[in-house]
Amino acid sequence: MLSAIVVAAGLSRRMRHFKLLLPWGQRTVIGQVVATLTTAGLAEIIVVTGHRAGQVADVLTPTTARTVFNPDYTNGEMLGSVQVGLQALGEDVQAALLCLGDQPQMAVETVRAVLAEGKAHGWKRVIIPSYQMHAGHPILLPRAVWPPILAASGTLRDVLRARKEQIVYVSVDTPTILADLDRPEDYTPGAA
Repeated sequence: MLSAIVVAAGLSRRMRHFKLLLPWGQRTVIGQVVATLTTAGLAEIIVVTGHRAGQVADVLTPTTARTVFNPDYTNGEMLGSVQVGLQALGEDVQAALLCLGDQPQMAVETVRAVLAEGKAHGWKRVIIPSYQMHAGHPILLPRAVWPPILAASGTLRDVLRARKEQIVYVSVDTPTILADLDRPEDYTPGAA
């Protein structure tokens, strides 16, 4: 079984608005991320919440996504949310697709390409999409790398850097793997 972990616990300090609940087409930003994952065929979607957790959970009520709360969300490090998400997964999960809650531009085709590459490698490799030699998200994390991630205290980047031999890059034709909503200029109202 495969699952998706969507990290969505941040404070949105740089955006100056709580970005996950901003409109994105007919949905919210976080609603679009979950819709993309659902369309791509992921049956289990875990959304790791923190700031305004109740509102995020309310927006996701019509979806199949399940929310889990990161009590340490104010520290600003994504690793804590990744750890909370991994701990919420069952024993039957072979790999987790790590997604950003502020990446509504994520394409279904990209998700499917990352998953196909993961399957081709027997769910044993970290799969990272790459656009013009720049790595992005979503990232497939096989179960074999979960223990060092769960034991880490630095960043996810540090954990993966120490395991370069386990990483496979899959080239994609879209810069959306690099795009997220960090600052007001990254967001266009009504985008979809």
